[in-house]
Amino acid sequence: MPVVPELLAPAGDLEKLRFAYAYGADAAYIGGGDFSLRSNAGCGLDVLAEACSLARRTGKKLYVAVNIYADNHDIAVLPSYLENLAELQPDGLLISDPGVFRLAQQYAPRLPIHISTQANNTNWLSARFWAEQGASRIVLARELSIAEGAEIAQRSGLEAEIFVHGAICISYSGRCLISQFLTGRSANRGDCSHPCRWQYVLEEEKRPGEYFPVEEDARGSYFFNSRDLCLLAAIPQLVAGGFSAWKIEGRNKSAYYVANVVRVYRAALDAYLRDPDGWRCRSAWLEELTRVSHRGYTTGFALGLPDADAYRYDDGSYLRSYDFTAVALEMRDGLLWLEQRNHFAVGDVLELLLPDATNIVLPVKAIYDENGCLLDAARHPRMQVAVDCGSLPVMLPFPLICRRAVRES
Repeated sequence: MPVVPELLAPAGDLEKLRFAYAYGADAAYIGGGDFSLRSNAGCGLDVLAEACSLARRTGKKLYVAVNIYADNHDIAVLPSYLENLAELQPDGLLISDPGVFRLAQQYAPRLPIHISTQANNTNWLSARFWAEQGASRIVLARELSIAEGAEIAQRSGLEAEIFVHGAICISYSGRCLISQFLTGRSANRGDCSHPCRWQYVLEEEKRPGEYFPVEEDARGSYFFNSRDLCLLAAIPQLVAGGFSAWKIEGRNKSAYYVANVVRVYRAALDAYLRDPDGWRCRSAWLEELTRVSHRGYTTGFALGLPDADAYRYDDGSYLRSYDFTAVALEMRDGLLWLEQRNHFAVGDVLELLLPDATNIVLPVKAIYDENGCLLDAARHPRMQVAVDCGSLPVMLPFPLICRRAVRES
């Protein structure tokens, strides 16, 4: 029997965590503000406590990232933080630094440790070393092929986790110093300023102000810019690889991104497990993945070495065709109650995203405020309004994500 992988989602905050679970994730990863590689998606201990409670109530798993490369001053404060995490009892810790690893074993000894991709996990012998130290899972480097990762899974004695979707750092497994050098913000401490996405030109030392083209478009050259990873079509190879977990990147992305990507991979994986021989990657699934903010897709190194054009993205901007418009809260008295996230108005057409990767079209016929007064639009952030959108064809779980196609400028 093939290994049924854990579908692992990003959670930058509690809302994203709730949607990750609601839309089909088996597990999620979250981080604190000081010791996680997404410092602007970090959560305090009170939030982490609520996250752990939510995971237990829903029968899901939750992993906490403590995957910075620690400086000397971190060593003094990490023990108390790890003791607090031990009391919260998440399902595991994500760690990359050997010193933090040792502290976790001392101050949170009952928590499983997963070795972060930041530790450059590129061969089975390195993975076996971590197994001998007491790790339970290894997160594979994105620079590996599926076949190379499968060999590590088979020979290391560890669970192996593989990235299947999301942004790719142009530096080796994220070990980048460009941000630190140019802005003083360290990528290895969770504060990357993403200079690889900036526009650059080529200038010769003795010709200041004279810019030379570098075979890109008229807006400049994007030397370092990578496309985003998408391995949806490689599900048969991924299942055959025997990976314990499939990881989606994106703790800094929106709740809409998390919900939509998770539900697509959930639907595609479940369809494969039901009928491996008849499985085909449906165009509707791939289309849904283009409807979240992304930079164009590549399979990266998963299917072999990519050529430059397959890996490089020639623009610093995101492709975005839909906006996260509202959270659907409940049906009451024939009206759908929404919490606004982006402006929408009477006459707009919204889409309600269902966990099975299908959508319900919602024509906005009327909008009412909490006092029953008619409105022409939902203008204010997080205002709650009731929408007349006609009858809905099915009973719905709540909350759910609503989106709207981006308006033409």
